Amino acid sequence: MTEILRLNKTERGDGPPLLILHGLYGSSANWSRHARWLAERYRVILPDLRNHGRSPHHPRMDYPAMAADLIQLLDDCDCPQAVVMGHSMGGKAAMAMALAHPERVRALVVADIAPVNYGTADHGHDDILDAMAGVDFGRVAGREDVDAALARVVTTPMVRQFLLTNLQREGDGWGWRLPVATLQQALPLLMDFPAYDDQYRGPSLFIHGQRSDYVQAEQAPAIRRLFPQAEITGVPGAGHWLHVEQPERFAEALGDWLSHHT
Repeated sequence: MTEILRLNKTERGDGPPLLILHGLYGSSANWSRHARWLAERYRVILPDLRNHGRSPHHPRMDYPAMAADLIQLLDDCDCPQAVVMGHSMGGKAAMAMALAHPERVRALVVADIAPVNYGTADHGHDDILDAMAGVDFGRVAGREDVDAALARVVTTPMVRQFLLTNLQREGDGWGWRLPVATLQQALPLLMDFPAYDDQYRGPSLFIHGQRSDYVQAEQAPAIRRLFPQAEITGVPGAGHWLHVEQPERFAEALGDWLSHHT
């Protein structure tokens, strides 16, 4: 039986509930920019997923467990239904939630991910977690030292800055807010997607960065097999972090779709 965790969350706005789920290594703060304009129309609920942000840690880290946490969150927020949007790992959690509990998901938005197995090496997540695990915090004086240690493996400054949002004070030293060892063990499950026999037949938007390699044309059948109402659209000039790289284009596409489907 799944042990359900009570997730840390922030909220803003009034109106129909909109649940926004961050990706791997992220937190609810990642969506603060878009939450501001979405809160003009929706009650925006921003949780930290299990083992992320300020939510509890647990050795089980898979999509059915995340979906169970999120259903509990909707119950705690007195929300019979919500529009659910997720990016990357959060997109897979949103899909799992919609497939397991379709009656709770008014509409689904999945940002730059598909319901497929990506493997642990193709996108470098095993290297990233190894780099995080390899930081010797006994020899770290501050953020710059951690950045330098990560840079030996993680060469993209934007990715390092994202990872460093998980750095926290631990007594007189530093450490990771994320349980890195748990994520290393769970990585094969996180890069995969569970098998589901049922479909989610509600309105679905799969929005991806046109420069991203996470969502390709050959993945459309896998998407439509589980989400037959799916609309698939690309954001020009954007990679995997489409909502950060092209925020205006992302907001325009998302806002237009939401206005027609929610």
